[in-house]
Amino acid sequence: MRDPVTVHLVRHGQSTWNVEGRLQGQTVHPELTERGRREAAEAAALLRARCPGTGEDVGLICSDLVRAAQTAAVIGQVLGVIVEQDVALREQGLGVLEGRLTKELVPEPTPEGLDITEVRWGGGESIEDVHDRLGTFFERVLPAAPPHLVLVTHGDTLRVARAWLQGRGHRDVDWDLVPNGFVTTLAVEAGRLRDQERLSRHQRRASGRTAGPDSIRSAH
Repeated sequence: MRDPVTVHLVRHGQSTWNVEGRLQGQTVHPELTERGRREAAEAAALLRARCPGTGEDVGLICSDLVRAAQTAAVIGQVLGVIVEQDVALREQGLGVLEGRLTKELVPEPTPEGLDITEVRWGGGESIEDVHDRLGTFFERVLPAAPPHLVLVTHGDTLRVARAWLQGRGHRDVDWDLVPNGFVTTLAVEAGRLRDQERLSRHQRRASGRTAGPDSIRSAH
């Protein structure tokens, strides 16, 4: 049995749309602010301390959205590793709500029969969809991952990824604050990965529900 993989989940630095209070979702173009670049550098310094060894011991994958890719570029330079991009690490898609100011949003009731995590906001993705997406990603990446795997992603995606890696389903995501530039580190045992693979396959077979728009908790 292989040794545990240490996964480092990183939220991108502050973006221009974070400052404006706009829902970003999978909107590609918002860039890092000067503060966001400093946050990326601080995350990189922390990761340098947490990822001992050579470049061969560290993998670095990021969302392809600009704010995450810019953050990962800073980290890759400090760690001395090549950055890979993967669309599976994108933020939750928010459909027609992307670009809206959070202060303009009006809460709507959750449709009957659905948990709040199973609503497809603005015709985009539900948290359940993101959990399934990340499950497929981890099943593909973790078995061949180096000892340290750095994933640069987004606020809600990070929360869902942490839940998946800890063996929790989409209804059990922790909604605590995840600041820009936040780094959380988890050791993932091979046995835990096998258990969560079975959970993810079961959830994907049981899913397929659709839902309408609902309220949004916060900007991404």
